[in-house]
Amino acid sequence: MSELGFVGLEDNRIIDLNNVIFLVVQNADLTHKIIGCAMKVHSTLGSGFQEVIYQRAMDIEMAKQGLTFGRETEMTIYYDSIEIGTRRVDFFVEEKIIVELKAISALDDQHLAQAMNYLEAYHLPVGLLINFGSRSMEFKRVYNSKHIDNAGHKKS
Repeated sequence: MSELGFVGLEDNRIIDLNNVIFLVVQNADLTHKIIGCAMKVHSTLGSGFQEVIYQRAMDIEMAKQGLTFGRETEMTIYYDSIEIGTRRVDFFVEEKIIVELKAISALDDQHLAQAMNYLEAYHLPVGLLINFGSRSMEFKRVYNSKHIDNAGHKKS
C-alpha cells in the first residue's frame, strides 16, 4: 500500500497510484526536455530541410542537454512472443521514450497511428511525434493506453 493509501485495481492488477503519478511526471519532464530541444532546432533551422537534417541537429541538441539516446535505433517487433521483424525509430531516449521525426507540411492521423503502434509493439508508455516541416513546429505526446503506467489516462 502506498504512503497515501491509494491503490487502484485495473484488469485484475493492483496499481500503486503514487508510482503511476511519479512515472507520468517523470515522463512529462523528459518529454518537455526533448520538446525544448526540438524547439531550439526549429528556431535555428526553420522549416524546409529533409528529415535527416533535423535528425542530425536533434542529435547535437539532445547531447548538449545531457540526454542519453540512440539514433536510428533498431527495435525488434514480436507477435505472440515470436520475433517477426525490426523497425528503426529516429530516437530512443533514456530507454523510455520513442521520438519520431517528420519534415512534412502537416501531421495526419496516419503518422499518429504509426507512433501509437510503435508504443504498443515496444511496450512503452509514451512517445513523441515531432514535425519540423510546417512553419510552426508541431509535436504530439503519444500515450500507449494499454501500458500499465498509463492506467489513469483515458483514450482520446
